[in-house]
Amino acid sequence: SGMSPSCFGYPLSIFFIVINEFCERFSYYGMRAVLVLYFKFFLHWDDNLSTAIYHTFVALCYLTPILGAIIADSWLGKFKTIISLSIVYTIGQAIMAVSSINDLTDYNRDGIPDNIPLHIGLSMIGLILIAFGTGGIKPCVSAFGGDQFEEEQEKQRNRFFSLFYLSVNAGSLLSTIITPILRGEECGIHTKQQCYPLAFGVPAALMAVSLMVFILGSKMYKKAHPQGNIMLQVSKCIGFAVKNRFQHRRKQFPKREHWLDWASEKYDKRLITQTKMVLRVLFLYIPLPMFWALFDQQGSRWTLQATTMDGNFGAIQIQPDQMQTVNPILIVVMVPIVDAVVYPLIKKCHFNFTPLRKITVGMFLASLAFVAAALVQVQIDKTLPNFPKEGQSQIKVINLGTDVAKVDIGPGVENMSVESLMHIFIFRKHATFSSLFFNVPFSLLLFQCNNNRLELRYVEDIQPNTVHMAWQIPQYFIMTCGEVVFSVTGLAFSYSQAPSNMKSVLQAGWLLTVAVGNIIVLIVAGASKLSEQCILIAYYISSVYYTVMVQGRTIIDKPHKLPLSDLRSNIKASLDHMKNTEKIW
Repeated sequence: SGMSPSCFGYPLSIFFIVINEFCERFSYYGMRAVLVLYFKFFLHWDDNLSTAIYHTFVALCYLTPILGAIIADSWLGKFKTIISLSIVYTIGQAIMAVSSINDLTDYNRDGIPDNIPLHIGLSMIGLILIAFGTGGIKPCVSAFGGDQFEEEQEKQRNRFFSLFYLSVNAGSLLSTIITPILRGEECGIHTKQQCYPLAFGVPAALMAVSLMVFILGSKMYKKAHPQGNIMLQVSKCIGFAVKNRFQHRRKQFPKREHWLDWASEKYDKRLITQTKMVLRVLFLYIPLPMFWALFDQQGSRWTLQATTMDGNFGAIQIQPDQMQTVNPILIVVMVPIVDAVVYPLIKKCHFNFTPLRKITVGMFLASLAFVAAALVQVQIDKTLPNFPKEGQSQIKVINLGTDVAKVDIGPGVENMSVESLMHIFIFRKHATFSSLFFNVPFSLLLFQCNNNRLELRYVEDIQPNTVHMAWQIPQYFIMTCGEVVFSVTGLAFSYSQAPSNMKSVLQAGWLLTVAVGNIIVLIVAGASKLSEQCILIAYYISSVYYTVMVQGRTIIDKPHKLPLSDLRSNIKASLDHMKNTEKIW
């Protein structure tokens, strides 16, 4: 409805949509960049619980697009769905910012919140609202942008999607640089703490800006009315086929060529044939969640790994959550290189690099990235302090007397002698001297000398991190290579293999693999009794290796072909459809 003003041959309305997407992606990735550290250092959760909740949130973000597509296509339409869920999204971001205010429950002003359950409750409410907001608008915004073009503007539409993808990566890149810097600042009314309210507040403000920008262009948009959701029709068709087949399971009923043919009593052959095509592609998606189980750990396990590494890059001190910026930087650089250089070279070598082979290579590269991560973790473990294990204890003895003290611990433990440390005052500091001793617990020992002058001795309780964060770059590089050949190819493959009226079904199926991958991670992190990251990493590598082997045998050795019977069925269904629309033709 309505014609949008144009600018350089493009509808003016798309620029509001691109700016909206940039702000929304900044809001989402900025919040997500500091989320796992917020869990660990503010809510004081352990690594496994932080990882589990993080991936639960990401999984929910990729499950809700199905709900958003149903709401948009069956009820509100894309425009009203984006507006409504963006409001929910903004409220969720604001609640997250409030939940991270330390002074909210710091009644005794000691720098520690006194009501952690309140902060946890607010955080969970905020994350649920964010997941419904970002997931609900995900399938709507890009499709709504494509609706703004006329049929003859295919070239401009393709360029719009390129610009749209660029805005996504630009928002992701800037947010993962800026929000960790904001988190590293100190703020607070009574005590100075890491500024999580600012790190969450800026994404909340950007989401509000995103909503206002989208509303400003409302009079220019072409707004299509909801026409029913094909996903519901497909789901009902499958459900009826299963139910009908179960009711006719006895031997006196003749078998049918395909189990979906049992839906023919209620649904037309065209829908049944197209559903068969979609299900064949969805069957190929079964191993794909293992890629996302590895890929999305860049924001959880890899960030936690970076907290045990040295982030000193000369004049710049890199925060652990800022290492995630390596991925979007490499994406922006590598996508044009792979498309313009790598793929043409492979083609010149006369190698048929099909989409499914690209997906298989991407999965292999993801497992290889975790091999690199495991090697880095082995080196980190060599430098970590020897903390007491389960069933063990550790004691530190300081002799404040003037004579040597003999300490008898007990049977089975060697006795020790402790030299005198006269007139010692012990101070614990973690922030004031951070420019000298970065993130290192230490003791300052003051000795009173004979000439009444004080002598200061610095003793490190824990040695500083010595493995440099730069060693994470190879694993990010390999993972990004896998993402380029896996994710980009997978999206295009999903679009090309689907019937024209079922593109959204396969796109939703593709997003569902991301959700399932994150569910795999949270199950492993939640159920695992293992505390060593190396053992968990080895588990993921072996799982993906098995997946790649199965995928390779079924895809590379035996290319997918459409059976002749299905081809005949497709042709017959198409002819029947043409007969039904003879007047229009």
